[in-house]
Amino acid sequence: MPEWSAGYVADIGYTYGTYAELNPHRARLAFVMAGLMPPKVETACELGFGQGMSINLHGAASTAQWHGTDFNPTQAVFARELAAASGAPVHLYDQSFAEFCSRDDLPDFDFIGLHGIFSWISDENRRIIADFVRRKLRLGGVLYISYNTQPGWAPMVPVRELLAEYANVMGAPGGGSAAHVDQSLAFAERLFGTKPGYLLANPNVAGRFDKTKVQDRNYLAHEYFNRDWVPFQFSQVAALLEQAKLTYACSAHYLDHIDTINLTADQRKLLDEITDPVFSQTVRDFMVNQGFRRDYWVKGPRRLGTIERDHLVLQMRVMLLGDRAAVPLKAVASLGEVTLQPQIYDPLLDFLADGQPHTIGELVGFAAKKHGMTLHQVLQAVFVLTGTGSTVILQDDDVIERARPAAQRLNLRICEMAMSNKALHYLAAPATGGALPLNRFDLLFVLSRAHGGAGPEDWAAYAAMALSRQGERLVIEGKPAESDAQQLQELTVRANKFRDGMLPILIRVGAIA
Repeated sequence: MPEWSAGYVADIGYTYGTYAELNPHRARLAFVMAGLMPPKVETACELGFGQGMSINLHGAASTAQWHGTDFNPTQAVFARELAAASGAPVHLYDQSFAEFCSRDDLPDFDFIGLHGIFSWISDENRRIIADFVRRKLRLGGVLYISYNTQPGWAPMVPVRELLAEYANVMGAPGGGSAAHVDQSLAFAERLFGTKPGYLLANPNVAGRFDKTKVQDRNYLAHEYFNRDWVPFQFSQVAALLEQAKLTYACSAHYLDHIDTINLTADQRKLLDEITDPVFSQTVRDFMVNQGFRRDYWVKGPRRLGTIERDHLVLQMRVMLLGDRAAVPLKAVASLGEVTLQPQIYDPLLDFLADGQPHTIGELVGFAAKKHGMTLHQVLQAVFVLTGTGSTVILQDDDVIERARPAAQRLNLRICEMAMSNKALHYLAAPATGGALPLNRFDLLFVLSRAHGGAGPEDWAAYAAMALSRQGERLVIEGKPAESDAQQLQELTVRANKFRDGMLPILIRVGAIA
């Protein structure tokens, strides 16, 4: 690894993912549901932005001014290209944490986010980040932080050490991280084939390893092969962040808030007896076998009274994102897949089926008058539906309109990049301040439409041309398309589905004109 990488994998790029929890607007509902005053976010920061997808999408889809750094210059170049395309106030650097956090030209921040990186950096860098948060996070500001967690990772710790050590001492020199990943996985598979005692004592490891083998190699290089890698206990992270004057607020993963779908009655009873909030979270991680935490912390929490809380939440606007008939009455939580009560969810979804914005107050009024629902039942249902992605909480109209031009410029550039980059799958959504997932072909259809394509047949022909120029074939029912005609026919089917499904959504959320 080069010296400037500080032991972090640098010769292979990170994935092009986008993480919803890094959207500051998403924190608003979570905070109010937890009884806390949410922040007004005008300045935001992301530490370790990877390819820069999240910071650019969230910067273009909001009016906040963003700053961020990622030590990898190749990733920073890509991220800056996106920022230049949008013209949003997104300021990106390729500095180390020590360099960036010591800058004297940064504003104080209302929101600071770091996704996953906390587990993959040195103790010194963790101290630098904690000190930065202490100095630069405004009073009332929010830190979003996610990290690998004990006890869920505990059985895989020796496997990770084995893979990393094999790459370090046995990996072919000059092969690079991607080759080392494959070599290490192949060795571990041979080892597991001998039925070692470790697998006999930890039978679940074999299944987890099988899932690991088929994951994206770029992701695996960063997840398993950095020099520094620590799955934490919650109490360890709390001790460090308390030095920065932060208080744990709530989980950034909405479904974590609903105890009835995550904990048994006996577990809830035991947790109720624990008065220390940090120890309570540590115990809860054991109960759900937590492997990855996504948390909000706040600098100076302000508790909301009941009247103030209800006033804030009832004014929020909610919108159904897709087709009402396609919404599954299912959710997956720690206790497994749960069925949502149709007597609660069906009427609410029917009310939202017009795809238009409605205040939660409107929804509560309808549900109480027509179906006898309580405020608590409606709020929990909206929270679950938003957590599963079926509904979204909208930004204010003036924010949406101000963000729309930058978001649409960025989205056009992403669609252009999707001609050759198969890893791009998100567009900026001004309505939500966040990102909307799409498949690559939908991005090509958007691009064709922007260039004057009149309908599905034009869009399909455009996508077919793009694939043909690169010698690519669609996979249809597990097999590559046998001819250009078959490929065009399949793309036309997909373009029609796009017209009837995704296109109206993109227009409603302001992603495209």
